[in-house]
Amino acid sequence: MTLDATTGTDHGTHGPAPAEFRIDAVDVHAFEVPTDGPDGKEQDGTLDWESTTVVLVRVHAGGRTGLGYTYGDVSAASFVESKLAPAIKGQDATSPPALWQRMGVRIRNAGRPGVGAMAVSAVDVALWDLKARLLGLPLVRLLPAYHDRVPVYGSGGFTNYSPARLTDQLTGWVEQGIPRVKLKTSREPERDPLRLTAVRKAIGDEPELFTDANGALGRKEALHWARRFHDEWDVRWFEEPVSSADLEGLRLLRERGPERLEIAAGEYAYTMRDFVNLVERPAVDCLQADVTRCGGITGVLEVAGLSAAHDLDLSAHCAPAVSAHAFCAVRRLRHLEYFHDHVRVEDLLFDGTLSPADGALRPDTGRPGLGLDVKWADAEPYRVYGVRPA
Repeated sequence: MTLDATTGTDHGTHGPAPAEFRIDAVDVHAFEVPTDGPDGKEQDGTLDWESTTVVLVRVHAGGRTGLGYTYGDVSAASFVESKLAPAIKGQDATSPPALWQRMGVRIRNAGRPGVGAMAVSAVDVALWDLKARLLGLPLVRLLPAYHDRVPVYGSGGFTNYSPARLTDQLTGWVEQGIPRVKLKTSREPERDPLRLTAVRKAIGDEPELFTDANGALGRKEALHWARRFHDEWDVRWFEEPVSSADLEGLRLLRERGPERLEIAAGEYAYTMRDFVNLVERPAVDCLQADVTRCGGITGVLEVAGLSAAHDLDLSAHCAPAVSAHAFCAVRRLRHLEYFHDHVRVEDLLFDGTLSPADGALRPDTGRPGLGLDVKWADAEPYRVYGVRPA
């Protein structure tokens, strides 16, 4: 079997796909991995959790297999099997955007935002990975890439960490050459001055310091803390100071907060309208997008155009093994959240994950697709959905 790596011909646009390019199978799996936080828990401004669930989708065509995944509830796995797998079986594997649109139509009444968007995201990533593998290309070479690397910031700093663990984690990233780090705040705001002082002392004055309230604060309370974060600890990034659904609150923070403190949101945007709402009468200084929630790689490409049209940088939310490829195709790229939980989970489940070098992730151009292979034996103890392939 051969496929034109130069043109990437879209057979679906010009008639039925040749048999060797037709999707012949889809299988779905889910794995629930416990956290390594204190007493088995992690905590941010608004949520406690004890595990992270990955829904893994594999799509097969032409003797090749593409994989994609999302982070969310196991219900996304059954959504893929009931609604999305039937929509793509027998279709042209070389046309991910056409299949993305097809899936969007099929889930209209089942629910497009939330679990629906996450399920589509996992399948879309698998389709792009499959197409790249059919072509024998690394995914970054298939995409319209502007960059060959994605800068990262270390992210964790959960609110239930002890001061020692908090400072050890953030200092560790700085020692790895990552020049920007983020901690969770605002669970108990009165504790944050001690935490921030300890972190700033541990990492020194040069690294950039980010905070994330996960929507825990009210508008005026958030404005108060924005000024303190900036003036006392030189914080440059305040993520979701109020709920990302509170567009007027985000605009208030953006317009009245310190000039050098950027307001960020977008990780919970599922549809294009969600992103449009954030950038019209702009509610953020830097937009975020999560490739496992916003419609996969096809969704990221659409959001990238929106951010460029509005002169806003776009920052990748988590899922580093996928985001390192996908966000190379973002012209107004800012950086990628190198999130503690996702790094742990991806290292557990996959061979071929990436490690930061000089503060950035560089896609492996020596392996096709995402460059990932599932470590089935290691993953099996965490299975909560599906059956291990023979």
